[in-house]
Amino acid sequence: MFLVLAILASPFILGAGWFAYQLRPGSAGKAVTIAITKDMGTSEVADLLAEKGVIDSALAFNAWATIAGAGPYDEGSYQMHQGQGVRGALSVLKAGQQVATASDVKLLLPPGLTNAQIAERVGQIPGHTAAKFLEIVNSNTIRSRYQPPEVTSLEGLLFPDTYFVGAKESEEAIARRLVARFDEIGDKIGLGNAQGLTPYQTVIAASLIQTEAKLVEDGPLISAVIRNRIRDGMQLQVDSTLCYAKGGCPPTPTDADKAIESPYNTYKIAGLPPTPIASVTEASLVAALNPTDVPYKFYVVSDETGKHAFATTLEEHERNVAAARAKGLL
Repeated sequence: MFLVLAILASPFILGAGWFAYQLRPGSAGKAVTIAITKDMGTSEVADLLAEKGVIDSALAFNAWATIAGAGPYDEGSYQMHQGQGVRGALSVLKAGQQVATASDVKLLLPPGLTNAQIAERVGQIPGHTAAKFLEIVNSNTIRSRYQPPEVTSLEGLLFPDTYFVGAKESEEAIARRLVARFDEIGDKIGLGNAQGLTPYQTVIAASLIQTEAKLVEDGPLISAVIRNRIRDGMQLQVDSTLCYAKGGCPPTPTDADKAIESPYNTYKIAGLPPTPIASVTEASLVAALNPTDVPYKFYVVSDETGKHAFATTLEEHERNVAAARAKGLL
């Protein structure tokens, strides 16, 4: 009987495994432009994506689009990559047209911005306002798949990049594009498989790394400090969270700022702040996912390039601080 049941179930098991494989994170292969016309349905789009090498299977794309409730898709040209995968391709399509036209306006979003700062940049585009954009991102109508149900803030979930905004593209459409891009990057690096921290906590940690590390090479080391302090029940004492708590820097946080009553003041609260404090790069997310295996619990700037010196004990850290002061870095 068990043998018969196993034989009957095997096609379903194999089918489920094949479908799960088709939904794996994609890769960034050769760039390709996908042109969508108004008469194209999901099947036609799926065939085109398969033909261009963006996805492996049109059937899997059709199935996932049905599950996700996607379509119809905006007419226009989309920048994608070969091997991008089903989920990545669908995220791009849901975000809207991405290839620049003569009437498009460049929206440059460097990493490390808060949503309010991103809104200011959107507000500089003719026909758009910062207030409207901020209202949209705070409305909880647009959500990232890495956003827990109880979290309504999109802080840290708008991906920094260069975007081209069409003349008729609304604030809502822009916000959806930024979130879709974040989700695409999250899928690519395996954010959903975060260990030790939840995926969302990993984004929060990445935002601390983003605002603290001046050099990419320091990111995994600062990530280790964050993990080690959380493990040992130590306050994180990250100065950039004070900047967020007091509404921005400069000026540099002072000892008085360490007394601010705020859930973002990591000199007073235990563990991570409740949300990210800035937009993050792929490198910062990867660093948050993969802390270096070191015992460090302290860091301080050590030279003019922004390189940090790391320490395991308070005594070592105090020597590093003294050296930084002697160099005029603090």
